[in-house]
Amino acid sequence: MSHIKAFVLTLILLFPGFAQATPIRIKDLVEFDGVRSNDLVGYGLVVGLNGTGDGLRNAPFTEEMLSNILERLGVNVTGEQFRPKNVAAVLVTASLPPFSRAGSPLDVTVSAIGDANSLLGGTLIMTPLNAADGDIYAVAQGTIIAGGASATGDAAAVVQGVPTAGVIPSGATIEREVDFDFTEMRTLRLALRTPDFTTAGRIEQAINQNFDRVVAVMLDAGTVELDIVATRMASPAHALGRIENILVEPERRARVVVDQRSGTIVMGEDVRISRVAVSQGNLTLRIQETPLVAQPNPFAPGETVVVPRTNASITDEPGIGLAELPDGTSLSEVVAGLNALGVSPRDMIDILKSIKASGALHAEFVVR
Repeated sequence: MSHIKAFVLTLILLFPGFAQATPIRIKDLVEFDGVRSNDLVGYGLVVGLNGTGDGLRNAPFTEEMLSNILERLGVNVTGEQFRPKNVAAVLVTASLPPFSRAGSPLDVTVSAIGDANSLLGGTLIMTPLNAADGDIYAVAQGTIIAGGASATGDAAAVVQGVPTAGVIPSGATIEREVDFDFTEMRTLRLALRTPDFTTAGRIEQAINQNFDRVVAVMLDAGTVELDIVATRMASPAHALGRIENILVEPERRARVVVDQRSGTIVMGEDVRISRVAVSQGNLTLRIQETPLVAQPNPFAPGETVVVPRTNASITDEPGIGLAELPDGTSLSEVVAGLNALGVSPRDMIDILKSIKASGALHAEFVVR
């Protein structure tokens, strides 16, 4: 039972905010309409690998791309047979932040798409990065920093991490800006990351109190509309710079999240359990094989045989009996009631499922 108490103690220490709600900045609760990143992707070639590149027989697209690059550089390889092992085809991905300007650097991620064993030490050749509209917004090139290592021998191989993927810090340069005129906006919507009517109402109230007039209106549980003109600020950027640091106390839905693989249980502050009785016990099945070898006497005719011997038993281990969980008025009382059962976290997950099925657990139950 001591490990259960240690587990719950760790849970409370990791989430001290359960005891008292903490105001959060609006910028951490919402996404601003139009202020978003854009995903970029490109298809490129990595060179300079130490014999760990694509097998060109299994990845003919790598050979085709290498031929195209060499021909653009003035090298005629038509009809030539070359099988280098130091090149690899990769997909290059990046995220174009909002309000990015031409000439700014971007971090890119490089991932092998062929049968290359490692990208460690490779160099990405100039690769254009396209957005969803098909236009080129950045160009990437540079030395890859891989996050793993691999070694191969004649009869064994060892791999640590993922050597077939890596990053290039500031490896891309923005060549084109997103066509978006933020200064011409007259209204701006704030989209809540976790839609909730109470939280949206508090955001509306906090903004209006800060400006001392009605400038924000809650449209639904996930949207608050801001009237830029009513703020009387010089620009939308000035208005957002003022409201994004306003503190709001968000409302949280009562929720229990369990991870069956690791046995982790996380409960929110508002979780409540009605008065309920719980009984928990275990059946243990044990099977033990003890074969017996029988052989004839010395110099006597006969054969040695193995006689099977199996010992099977079922043990009904004593459970907790019938334990009563009182009405939980706070997280600490809910935890104390569950700890009274004296079971492991994995068994506690099953108990919480049963309590939820009985209708006594008043919270959203999420299983991962």
